[in-house]
Formats: sequence, structure tokens, C-alpha cells
Amino acid sequence: MDFALNQEQELFRGYVRKYLESKGLTKIARDYMVDQGESFPAIHTGLAELGCSSINISECYGGMELGALDLVPVLEEIGRALLPGLFLETNTLVVPLLEQFGTEEQKASYLPDIAEGKSTFTFAWLEHDYNYQPSGIKLKAHQEKNSIIIDGVKTLVPEAQIADYFVVVARTGKEEKDISLVIVDRSQSNMTIRPQKTIDEARCLSEVTFNHLEVPPTQILGPINGGWTILQEGLLSFNAALSTIMVGSTDKIVEMAVEYANIREQFGQPIGRFQAVKHKIVDMKVDLETARSLAYYANWALENKTDDRVQAITIARIFATDAFIRAASNNIQIHGGIGFTEEVDCHLYLKRARFYENYLGSTQQYYEQAATALGW
Repeated sequence: MDFALNQEQELFRGYVRKYLESKGLTKIARDYMVDQGESFPAIHTGLAELGCSSINISECYGGMELGALDLVPVLEEIGRALLPGLFLETNTLVVPLLEQFGTEEQKASYLPDIAEGKSTFTFAWLEHDYNYQPSGIKLKAHQEKNSIIIDGVKTLVPEAQIADYFVVVARTGKEEKDISLVIVDRSQSNMTIRPQKTIDEARCLSEVTFNHLEVPPTQILGPINGGWTILQEGLLSFNAALSTIMVGSTDKIVEMAVEYANIREQFGQPIGRFQAVKHKIVDMKVDLETARSLAYYANWALENKTDDRVQAITIARIFATDAFIRAASNNIQIHGGIGFTEEVDCHLYLKRARFYENYLGSTQQYYEQAATALGW
């Protein structure tokens, strides 16, 4: 078993890092806070030109048809830069769902544009009771003649203002798990988008209201009333990718902490010589390498469809989330007073860590899923 990155993957990582550094790394996120994504499409196009958006798409739809491990270098660099946008949701949640469960017409309609960086998807799941269980889906989609009619409200929808399409989790039957996934074009009328406040200002969230919105039945992704089952498959890809993004962020945090500990002097010597600071940095480094190993294995298990992939991916997400939060908090402590200001990037990483803590699933939910997968 070898789940380390190969030479080609590391070489590709170098190209992505060089590109994002040329754009200012966290400056992209800071600009996003100001212009709410107006300047971001150019960054996404640049990543697409490097080939990032086509990695896990089939060759017949313009992709490279590579695996989850080949996405790892891109995801880690996205995490280091705190990149906003919908790469994670589009390429690690919607693309695997389309590839595995989409009709030929859906694949031909959406995958080539995703591969070229021309379109992005967001995911409309949560409603006002903030429940990630099937019982939390109240938004209804019912068939009338030759159309699907959608009525209801979704909340905390990521980047709704820049997404080209929504995948909407909708109730289509009377049983608790009668859930379907419906693809909705953002240009449709009868849809209202209202921005909401979020802890991480470099990610935008919105409340989206669907008012008797009409889509053709061909926009159902997967079997009708079978959306909940296929969503669980999509979440495996998503969480393996999310754990990798958090590893990239943690890696950058450790780099920041070490650099500051070596240049900031107190009592005539760098603070990195003090045991208290050394211990924090060592703990952060141990957390980072553990999270990295778990995330790489999770992606390897996903790519190779191993029997333990559910527990591997769930545990990787849980550990990476906790490690990200601990590292971001310790980084602020090491930076001292300046770490609490907006001049340095410490706060950006802590806000992103808290944003991801309960993103598309709560931490408690994933602990329970891991316990079940381990047979406890």
C-alpha cells in the first residue's frame, strides 16, 4: 500500500502553488471580502487553464480521468491560500455524483463546461432548523404534467451569487427518505437570493427562496426518491477532499508560526527558543503530519474503493477539523497581540477552520458515523 504522492503529482503542486502565489495567496480571499467575488472568476479560469478543474472528469467529457489522489495537490494548495469559490463543492461533490449517477444527457451538458472552468455548482441542503438529517428536508418538489415544481427555502447556501447551478436537496415523497437531488439553473426566474452573515467573510452564504420554480424532470440527479442514498456516496468524495484542504491550511499555519517565532524577539532572543512556544509548534507539527497521513489514506481508500473507506474518510475529516482549529488558535497565541488584529492572516485561518467545522455535516454527526462504521 503506497498512498504517498508521486513525482508528477508533486510537480503539479508546484505549478498550482506558483500560480496562487503570483495572485497573492490570501490576498485573493481578502479581495473576495471586498468585492464579493467580482474579481474571482479570473482566478478560477487560471486554475482551469492549469488543468485543475478537469482532473477527475472522464476523458470523453474533456477531463483527464484521474483519481482522488491526483486532486490532493490542488486541494492542499487551495487550503494554503484559503481560496474562496466553489472548486470543492463542484469538483469533489457534484462531479462524482454526475459521473456515477448522472444521465448521459446530464453528463454531456455539465461536465465539459466544468472541465473548462466555465461553470460551477453549489449545494442547497440546509433549511431553517439546521438539520442535516432527512427529517430536516421540508422543501418540496412535485411533478405537475411535464415539469418538476419546487417550493421552499434553503439557507446557508454557499456562494449562491457566483454559482451557475444549484443542486437542491428536495422532498419528493411522503416517506422520510423520499429525497431527490434536483439541478437548478441560477438564471431561472422565481428564485430569490438573500445574502447572509457568516463568520468567514471570505465565504459567502445566502438564503435562497424557490417560489413555484419549474424545471424539467430530466433535471433530477439520480433516481427520484433515491437522492439521500447517492448523497452519502457524494459526501465520501467531498469529505476526503475537505480533509485535504484543511491539511493545506494547517500546513500554512505551521509555516507562519515557525517563521514568526524565529523573527520575533523577546528578552533579547527569538521567542522560538522558549519552551512554551517550542511545545506549541511541535504539537501543531505532529497534528499536521497525522492529519496529512489520514487525509492521503482517505483519498487512496476512496480511489481504490476499499472496504474501510467510510471510516477512513470520516476519521480523516474529524481529525483534520480538530487539528485545523487547534493550529489556528495556537498560531494566534504565538503571534501575541498582533495575532488578534486584521493586519496579519491569523484570523483568516481561524475563521475558515470554524466555517468548516460543521460544513455539510456536524462534527457530532461524523463522530457517530465513524463509530457506526467501526462497528462500535
